[in-house]
Amino acid sequence: MKAFVFPGQGAQFPGMGKDLYETSPLAKELFEKANEILGFRITDIMFEGTDEELRQTKVTQPAVFLHSVITALCMGDEFCPDMVAGHSLGELSAMVASGALTFEDGLKLVYARAMAMQKACETRPSTMAAILGLADEAIEKVCKGISKEGDIVVAANYNCPGQVVISGSIEGIKLACEKLIEAGAKRALPLSVGGAFHSPLMNPAKVELAAAIEGTEFHTPQCPVYQNVDALPHTDPEEIKANLIAQLTAPVRWTQSVRNMIADGAESFTECGPGNVLTGLIRKIK
Repeated sequence: MKAFVFPGQGAQFPGMGKDLYETSPLAKELFEKANEILGFRITDIMFEGTDEELRQTKVTQPAVFLHSVITALCMGDEFCPDMVAGHSLGELSAMVASGALTFEDGLKLVYARAMAMQKACETRPSTMAAILGLADEAIEKVCKGISKEGDIVVAANYNCPGQVVISGSIEGIKLACEKLIEAGAKRALPLSVGGAFHSPLMNPAKVELAAAIEGTEFHTPQCPVYQNVDALPHTDPEEIKANLIAQLTAPVRWTQSVRNMIADGAESFTECGPGNVLTGLIRKIK
């Protein structure tokens, strides 16, 4: 069985998608349609912009989404998934590629998600950090202890064994990094992100996104979508919508998702989108 996976924020790079635009009439048509929907030429930023311009959440999320979805759609008959999954933002890419959302509705939701998240980040400064070489349970214990003291810190991304990203207030993350190194983590790396994604600090964005999702028509996907919040396969549009809303403040259970896909028969994984971050994580999970 074939699994197709879609990356999230952080996979972007200057020049992304330019080769698709220049070589595929379908890609060019979809990129131009995206420019119209967004009301600005995101292709100019994707193809010619700087790292800094691409790092803005309101640009990054639609840019990664567009590269991922258009890559899948341009594969033609080679895109034949038995199951799909996406990491964080990538879950919306997976929805469009699998037919649960139209291209237009998917892009509108991604942009609404990006704007809501950026607003939440600006309301309360926050950040994330990658913790390497420590058991999930030990990380969760330290985060829970700090949160009890008043600084929000949670496990946000279970990326692969030995790699968990934590999310929370700036002071909370700083303290957590110190305590996790003391607890035996090999490294604690602050990430260059706009805020505390997949944490309670995204609650204001969750309210806005919920309204956008409830106002969008979802269809039954052509194959199961393994969703971040529970790592389980879903095909029911109402379940999919509820999980997408919950995802903003819940952890991304990527390790568990990949293991469940393998248990359910996945023999090959194809990454659609910029970079190969997920391919590397999957190798460590198998």
